[in-house]
Amino acid sequence: MRVGLFYEHQLPRPWDDGAEERLLGNALEQVELADRTGFDTVWEVEHHFLEEYSHSSAPEVFLAAASQRTSRIRLGHGIVQLPPGFNHPARVAERIATLDLISGGRVEFGTGESSSQMELGGFGVDRELKHPQWEESLDVVTRMLVETPFAGHQGQFLSLPPRNVVPKPKQRPHPPLWMACSRRESILLAARKGIGALSFSFVEPEQAKQWVDDYYRIIASDECVAAGFAVNPNVAVVLPFMCHEDEATAIDRGIDGGHFFGYSLAHYYVFGEHRPGITNLWEQFNRDRNERGFAREIVSADQGPLAVRLLQQGLGSLRGAIGTPRQVADLLQRYQAAGIDQVIFVGQAGGNRHEHICESIELFGRTVLPDIAAAVEQREAAKRECLAAACERALARRRPARSAPAEYLVTPAGEPSPAASVYRAPAPGNGSVPSALAARARRAGEAAFVRLVRGRSDYQLDRIVGSRPGLTVLFRGMERSFQPDHAHGFSGEVQYQLTGRRGVTPWTLRIADRHAEARPGVASRPAVTIRMPVARFARLAAGEADPGQVFLEGGMEIEGDLAVAARLGEMFAGPH
Repeated sequence: MRVGLFYEHQLPRPWDDGAEERLLGNALEQVELADRTGFDTVWEVEHHFLEEYSHSSAPEVFLAAASQRTSRIRLGHGIVQLPPGFNHPARVAERIATLDLISGGRVEFGTGESSSQMELGGFGVDRELKHPQWEESLDVVTRMLVETPFAGHQGQFLSLPPRNVVPKPKQRPHPPLWMACSRRESILLAARKGIGALSFSFVEPEQAKQWVDDYYRIIASDECVAAGFAVNPNVAVVLPFMCHEDEATAIDRGIDGGHFFGYSLAHYYVFGEHRPGITNLWEQFNRDRNERGFAREIVSADQGPLAVRLLQQGLGSLRGAIGTPRQVADLLQRYQAAGIDQVIFVGQAGGNRHEHICESIELFGRTVLPDIAAAVEQREAAKRECLAAACERALARRRPARSAPAEYLVTPAGEPSPAASVYRAPAPGNGSVPSALAARARRAGEAAFVRLVRGRSDYQLDRIVGSRPGLTVLFRGMERSFQPDHAHGFSGEVQYQLTGRRGVTPWTLRIADRHAEARPGVASRPAVTIRMPVARFARLAAGEADPGQVFLEGGMEIEGDLAVAARLGEMFAGPH
């Protein structure tokens, strides 16, 4: 089993001048020490706007600095946020490849999508669409790392032209892929995609065994279809960490940091109400920790086996790997017996002191790590041999790398299909984006949708557009393109009943107060109901078919107010 360090770059208030500079400098010293003492990996998150919990908004910069102060420890992006609102796929591919080159091929490529409102709202990423955006971007990034040149992409959320994305990484075909996991379902999804599972759910070893068994069962089955061009079968867990020969000292030095890690995470993801730049999270933690389940007094030195969670009313108090070398070694042996491939320690948490973190790393590296590391290579070689055939089958199920069209030509005057993004623009009138920019974004989105539809079969359109994310994109486009002056005073609901391989999917379009709002589901009192196949709806939206002709030929059924139905083309200037 491998052992790593995990960094959020936590910085509780109050902040003095130079606090963030010291934080980053201390973390680099800790990573350098971990490299010398035998740790396998350092993982660095990407988070934005999460004051006190995580001041790690540019992990690629930190990891680049770490790469030049270390020689062997692997560098884990844990994780890169892949929805395009956070990071353009080409920029992700360029940064990953560059870091892999300057580190001598030591990158672990962790991916994720975020779920905090602070980040989603700050970058305008739609919560309902972030997962399919992650999936699409993951495919695009891995192709950019492999295809020479990248053959281009036409998808639900991205439209990208052929380009040779340079540089290419040292590790071929690309660095090992991971995804952030917070529950059993996401761990199983990682298995279905043939990528490593970075678990942040703080599970006990005995609970982890079932998750690991299910993960490797899927890896070895026909359910596994590689998301990248190499399979990375691995499961990792994250734990609070502080090691000392005296258990009471380890607790005194590390438990407040471990508790703050859990409390601040829950603040941004579960129960917190946050005023940017004002809320004092460290103050709240010390005031409310008992009622939230992080009471300090329930953690005592008893020389017993370590538990990840100490049961208490509320969220539960994290303990993890905070104890003596013997206790920590025993905990790791239990994880190893459960089949966990890597345990990742969070030492830099809350107000934990730099010198105590360094002492802990050094003590663990001297007393525990040699015994754990002794059998790693043999165990991993046996695993590779056991899973080799399954990994080959998983790779055979994915679409291979493509060749870019040789005739694609870019000139100073333009090119056939420049990049465009499909995304939900800000609501009109909120003042966040000038109207000209909003109109340009709308036109780019509509053009990308037209390219998506062009040349597709009905089966392909049903599969792509007929999904919940696909229909969400289409109806959000209708919301943005609504022309209230052309509604001629109409107020009411339009019901769409769209048929496809998923059955009948109802969507309701409500028009009122010069505004259109779409939602999945059945209308209460529709003025008009329109029934048609999903593929035909997509072609109408892209302008490939004439609605009147479709209606006359029986390809669309209309029930209710025909006058309202006839005006829908005027009401919506874009997809309809």
